[in-house]
Amino acid sequence: MVRKSIYFLIGPMAAGKTTIGRKLAEELGLEFLDTDEEIERRTGTTISIIFDIEGEEGFRRREEKVLDDFSQTGGAVIATGGGSVLSAENQRIMSERGTVIYLATTVAEQLRRTRNKRNRPLLETEDRESTLRELADQRDPIYDRLADVRVESDGRRATSVVKEIIEKLSHFANAHG
Repeated sequence: MVRKSIYFLIGPMAAGKTTIGRKLAEELGLEFLDTDEEIERRTGTTISIIFDIEGEEGFRRREEKVLDDFSQTGGAVIATGGGSVLSAENQRIMSERGTVIYLATTVAEQLRRTRNKRNRPLLETEDRESTLRELADQRDPIYDRLADVRVESDGRRATSVVKEIIEKLSHFANAHG
């Protein structure tokens, strides 16, 4: 099977999917697309408000539609939301339409990166660490299973992560060419 030049970035919140995705797209000469940004653009409101009004289920339906639309493009780097992998439809879309890159990070790093952020609906809780651990327990096995390429993003500059992704993509393409 020949893979299209669509690259899906998956991983937990604050793994660097948007920052690294922008740089990766630039390096590969592809368009960068972010599902969360697109949902906010289409609705004219924030993800937090969508969660408040429609709940996580409503948000996930919107996410499926955006991911489906984005993955119809000729080539792009697509940053997904941390929970996008919970949808069987999203898993199917990603595995069939592109190469899946898992940006792995630790709970400690997520806590550090989100400590001053208030735009994370799932972290609007007293115990952010325990919430992140629960999300990791639920989602990490899915990220691992879905990923074609895995890269650790903890404590690294985006340019270093992008360089490693490109190297691993080259090896992946040669092995699956």
